[in-house]
Amino acid sequence: MAKSMTAYGRATDTVNGKEILVEIKSVNSRYLDCSVKISRLYGYLEERAKAYLSAKGITRGKVDLYIGINPLTNKGAQICLDEAFAASYIEALRKLRDDFGLADDISVMSVARNTAIFAEKHPEEDENEAWQDLLPVFDAALDRFIEMREREGENLKKDLLAKKAELVAMAERVEGFAAQYTANYRAKLENRLRTVLSELDVSADEGRILTECAIFADRTAVDEELVRLRSHFAAYDEIFASEEPIGRKLDFLLQEMNRETNTIGSKCSDKETSATVVEMKCLLEKIREQIQNIE
Repeated sequence: MAKSMTAYGRATDTVNGKEILVEIKSVNSRYLDCSVKISRLYGYLEERAKAYLSAKGITRGKVDLYIGINPLTNKGAQICLDEAFAASYIEALRKLRDDFGLADDISVMSVARNTAIFAEKHPEEDENEAWQDLLPVFDAALDRFIEMREREGENLKKDLLAKKAELVAMAERVEGFAAQYTANYRAKLENRLRTVLSELDVSADEGRILTECAIFADRTAVDEELVRLRSHFAAYDEIFASEEPIGRKLDFLLQEMNRETNTIGSKCSDKETSATVVEMKCLLEKIREQIQNIE
């Protein structure tokens, strides 16, 4: 199935006294590169969230996942003093006062302005319970994210199949041009051989002339390349019909198509074939750029 790697999904809800927000966005990447931003209090859910994305079929893309969990009540929360840090901080203030002869205005309120001396402690929360609270919001955001990937992927599929149809038409044109080019090449070669032999007053071996002309003319034939191209076109359709991720397969197939097209261009140098080969290569490049965004 064609799925775009560019997508966005967002959901928010209040669950068990927690305001939960989940945002998922992704862009194209060769592999799956997932980064999670979540508060330290719930950091233990990070790896679980990554595994859940993979389990839902996200296999490629640079994915940024934001999880915001905001308890609406501070039930059980405690503000604690980091005594060692506070003592060191106050000692530094006293040294600053003494060394520079400053007014002594060290007080509770002045010291408390440095909030780093305080730490907020929350009662331990069961990991499975926290995950179950997050899950419905995560699923809602993920559903929207996947829906956008599939919708954009379907648009890409339609365009890429239309481009393949153009390639098929171009290959058929090349087939007509190439047949005529090979026939003309053989006739010119045969005529040239006869002329040279006549100028040298050498008797011609008719069978040998025809054989040599056929051998050299065969080097300009592109039948095999066109057969392989048609096989690649059929494989292209089969890949798009697959339910598996198709991006890497398409990328490899495009390389093969490009190889056959280059070979055709090197064998046939007539104006019509050369122009068509250039068109094919330009179209293959456009397709290659587009499939970089398919999972």
